[in-house]
Amino acid sequence: MARKFELRKEIELPASPEEVWQAIATGPGITAWFRPMEIDPNSPDVIAWDPPRKLTIRTPEAEDGTTHAFEYLIEGRDGGTSVLRFVHSGILGDDWSDEYEGATSGGWDMYLFTLAQYLRHFAGRPASYVEAEAPAVGGWDKLRQRLGPIRLGDQLTIDLPGAAQLVGEVDYLTEHFIGLRTPDDLIRFHERSAIGLPIAVSDHHYGTPTDPQRRTESWRSWLSAALDQREQSAASASR
Repeated sequence: MARKFELRKEIELPASPEEVWQAIATGPGITAWFRPMEIDPNSPDVIAWDPPRKLTIRTPEAEDGTTHAFEYLIEGRDGGTSVLRFVHSGILGDDWSDEYEGATSGGWDMYLFTLAQYLRHFAGRPASYVEAEAPAVGGWDKLRQRLGPIRLGDQLTIDLPGAAQLVGEVDYLTEHFIGLRTPDDLIRFHERSAIGLPIAVSDHHYGTPTDPQRRTESWRSWLSAALDQREQSAASASR
């Protein structure tokens, strides 16, 4: 049976309402912390467009009745900061896993934190975005072992095949996510076995634009090696 759901989030952001609007309502802005997409204010999917205060997007209804709505409410605060209130709601059809809401809620916590980190450390810098998946579902414990006994604030080094060594600070750490911030990157590892998907890595790079295909293949190679103890020499990551 189809069911309604609603996820509510609130976060204080180190940016003015106008800067937050640029980050959530423009293609380059949303690519810099979420993923590449274009937002057309004239699209029928955009049901509220009130810069820099409110943006609401609703997806068309699928055959099983599934639909999603994403509402962003921005409120300015003293000192050039803002509060973003975000609501993801909708209807899920019969085929959606019972784990969806919990996994999605945790995912939004991570992405909104990434938005704050982007605005704090990389605001206005264009991003190259890539994502890659592990070969199969599972292996999160192996990945954690490969990275070492990390804690928030620890320095982490990743030798990415065919690319420059990545050195940065662990800026996000939960049961299902690991985040790394380097001088030019926000990198996030996602554990997604609860919804039947393999581990993924997302990489927002704010330096010189990278070759997306080559960067993706580098991350696939690293994940494959990190999850197979027989290939320890293929790539390395250490504190």
